[in-house]
Amino acid sequence: MSNKKFTVSSFLKAKKDDEKISMLTAYDYSTAKLLDEAGVDSLLVGDSLGMVMLGYENTLQVTVDDMVHHCKAVTRGAKRAMVIGDMPFLSYHISVEDTIRNAGRLVQEGGAHAVKLEGGREVVDKIKAIVDAQIPVIGHLGLTPQSINIFGGFKVQGKNEEQAQKIVEDALLLQEAGVFAIVLECVPEKLAKLISEKLKVPTIGIGAGKYCDGQVLVTQDMLGMYTDFVPKFVKQYSNLCDSIKESTKRYIEEIKEGQFPAKEHTFKMDDEVLEKLY
Repeated sequence: MSNKKFTVSSFLKAKKDDEKISMLTAYDYSTAKLLDEAGVDSLLVGDSLGMVMLGYENTLQVTVDDMVHHCKAVTRGAKRAMVIGDMPFLSYHISVEDTIRNAGRLVQEGGAHAVKLEGGREVVDKIKAIVDAQIPVIGHLGLTPQSINIFGGFKVQGKNEEQAQKIVEDALLLQEAGVFAIVLECVPEKLAKLISEKLKVPTIGIGAGKYCDGQVLVTQDMLGMYTDFVPKFVKQYSNLCDSIKESTKRYIEEIKEGQFPAKEHTFKMDDEVLEKLY
């Protein structure tokens, strides 16, 4: 593992050299620090924090202030990994001016190195404006969670010819607009492979098969910490949910039984000092 900072250039070089890119979500300092030290290439401060950290039903209630707050924490913990801040619902939908201002806040206040936003041809003008403002952008196609009310829920996208053709065309439009990578979420593996082969910029898959140039998962899903819903595409590399519950139960039991804190967890003082207090 290299200690060299992962950057936009690193994304493009990885694509050229046929080296896979690793990405995970992070929402706080301690998690970001651990993932960074483990060698992950990039950290996405995703608007998935709405569900994973804040307990919302979906991502639509997440605000720019939320994203700035969590980006600040993550960038303090990440020394090598590139940090990407998600642009939440309505932060880039109203005007180009608002879009640049909100993207700028994630970078200037939050410390993010790049931003990510969902959508295809309908957001090309916003992407161009952000890139012109010297802020790197990652696109996001396929299942775009901020559009779940239009999609009718979390459903695989691109299974029919019309949908697939639009995603391919949108990917090329996003590349032309200046994105340095594109997340492909919940699309058929063969479609993701086709898009990855057509593009000069890397694709980052989530539920899009093994032929993407990199992969991203929600860290809490990957570690088995978030159990409200586990998507088909998630591989759980740990089961921290059970570990955390078991450790918490032991903690409670030891408190009730007087086993914690033990002598090694306490501080001493001279008895002479104590006697003067009576």
